[in-house]
Amino acid sequence: MTDLLIIFGLSIPVVFTFSKLKIAPIVGFLLAGILSGPFGLGLVNDIDNIEMLAEIGVVLLLFTIGMEFSLRELLQLRRIVIFGGGLQLSITAIAVAFIFLLLGSSRETAIFLGLLVALSSTAIVLKILQEKGEIYSLHGRTSLGILIFQDVAAVVIILLIPLLAGTEGTEKSFLELILQGLGLILFTIFSARYAVPFIMYQVAKTRNSELFLLSVVAIGLSVAWLTSMVGLSLALGAFLAGLIISESEYSVQALGNLIPFRDMFMSIFFVSIGMLLDLDILREHLSFILAATLAVLILKAAANSLSTFLIGFPMHTMILVGFSLSQVGEFSLILAKTGFTSGLISSEIYQEFLDIAVISMVLTPFIMGMGYRTTSFAESLPIPSIIKSGWYRHFKEHESQEIPENHVIVVGFGVNGRNVVTAAKSASIPYRIVDINPETIRKEKQNGEHILYGDAAQKAVLEHAGILTAKSVVVTAGDPASARRIIEAARRLNPEVHIIARTHFLSELDKFYAAGADEVISDEFESSIELFTRVLHRYLVPGSEIDSLGSTLRANHYRMLRSPDILRKKFCDLALDFADVEIRSIRVGKLSMGAGKTIGELNIRKKYGVSILAISRHHKLISGLQAETEILADDILLVISPPEKLDEVKRLFEDGVK
Repeated sequence: MTDLLIIFGLSIPVVFTFSKLKIAPIVGFLLAGILSGPFGLGLVNDIDNIEMLAEIGVVLLLFTIGMEFSLRELLQLRRIVIFGGGLQLSITAIAVAFIFLLLGSSRETAIFLGLLVALSSTAIVLKILQEKGEIYSLHGRTSLGILIFQDVAAVVIILLIPLLAGTEGTEKSFLELILQGLGLILFTIFSARYAVPFIMYQVAKTRNSELFLLSVVAIGLSVAWLTSMVGLSLALGAFLAGLIISESEYSVQALGNLIPFRDMFMSIFFVSIGMLLDLDILREHLSFILAATLAVLILKAAANSLSTFLIGFPMHTMILVGFSLSQVGEFSLILAKTGFTSGLISSEIYQEFLDIAVISMVLTPFIMGMGYRTTSFAESLPIPSIIKSGWYRHFKEHESQEIPENHVIVVGFGVNGRNVVTAAKSASIPYRIVDINPETIRKEKQNGEHILYGDAAQKAVLEHAGILTAKSVVVTAGDPASARRIIEAARRLNPEVHIIARTHFLSELDKFYAAGADEVISDEFESSIELFTRVLHRYLVPGSEIDSLGSTLRANHYRMLRSPDILRKKFCDLALDFADVEIRSIRVGKLSMGAGKTIGELNIRKKYGVSILAISRHHKLISGLQAETEILADDILLVISPPEKLDEVKRLFEDGVK
């Protein structure tokens, strides 16, 4: 507990400072590890317990990467992932391995170091691209595709490390490896298509978040344990478990539940890596480490650019991808530690590699900034058009952005949510639906709806729904506490999005506005507005004034309805003079006093204060009445009269009254 308190207590100010300097938090954790470790200030000496927690972080990292990994996304980026990622990894690894072979390293060590250097930092690169809003640009998607390939390759490299190291128990025949691989593939397909969706559907129906989280963790640990029982990597099992869950509609919610745990344990992992840095070696070999870091950055930038050119993309994309992926990645740190434990690399090489990796990570934001300036300079040079424009002319056609822009996110697919979606469809407005009911999800997915399972208060769920590019969010959730959390999360992720929320309760109005809602619709008050609107129409209050009152009530957050004194004053301002009159229809009798006389002769306006608005004669309406207009038997008169005069007017036009 003391060690954890020291680690987190030291990490907070360091990471805070790095955030202000626009440097990735990973670098801050590494520095916190350096300061607190035995080679720094010596605050933490029992590294074994910290490393145990760090291993949990590695398993969770691979588990969540598996959940984020979608076969459908891979197919959309297949050209970039397969060819671009394959070329980048191969070119870089071969070049680095060749250099180490020339320096006298063994073949296994050279191959291993080549693979280490070839990997880039998914966490740092995607974070910077996301902050710049370039994740869906051509160079952003190209970088993403190559990083996806690297993430999968890292899992394979973990499997290959014992083979390269020749450790005991790894001398398996090629046939055994093939059979194990086929077995894992069949197990993954069966679990992804049948077992896990059935289990998660039953769990999701309970609406119990704790049970859902426990089930996800149990599935991950079970698959990881099964793979370790057959002698394969625990991390590989975690990745497969994530991949199995990713093919179900519950993957986003599962990912959202696990991200806080992953981030917590991964922070411990990076701190533990920092603790292993020997500052004495850094001081003794400072010139060599700086030169090696520069060589890695240049070599990787060139290899990345060449790979991007070979798949046909233009120079602008080549340079930006080359600079973006030039650093050594976090997976390389994981693999380096495993390789050091397996005896593939010596302690000195391991320490020097850690120093090079950390420095390259620290420099990433600055290197990516140099990429933009280099692009501007290169565009002005007389370079052949095939390099500037790229030779693959169809890359734009294959660009596919799954999440639309300026769409509406509808949270909750009950009656209100369905009505919003119906309106969006009729107006051709793009939309995404988020709901927590597994039965609704299953049914609507079969109907082709863009619907996502998950709690919209979670960052991962909102991001998958496209909160960063959404124009509006409509929260129809009935639970006030959940609705407030959703509003707060949406406002935090996208300060510009317009949030409309619904509530049953008067007490929640101000809380919803305080949470960040732009508009709050109250079921109770909207019913009240509809009721008094109909009453006012009944009393002939002008429609424009009724509409104005409704708009004022909504604009003022229903405060007039919530404050009766204000309401009475406002109603007095309306033209409610008609409240003391009645409108009635009267049939003229053949023997009545009024039959056969003109309106002027009857003079009922002066005598009774009654006006005849119109006359219905033989099913034809006569309006625009004059004093000389004659009233005939069987006419139907539409009159407006004070209530106390209505009986007198009726007697005037009834039979037998003289």
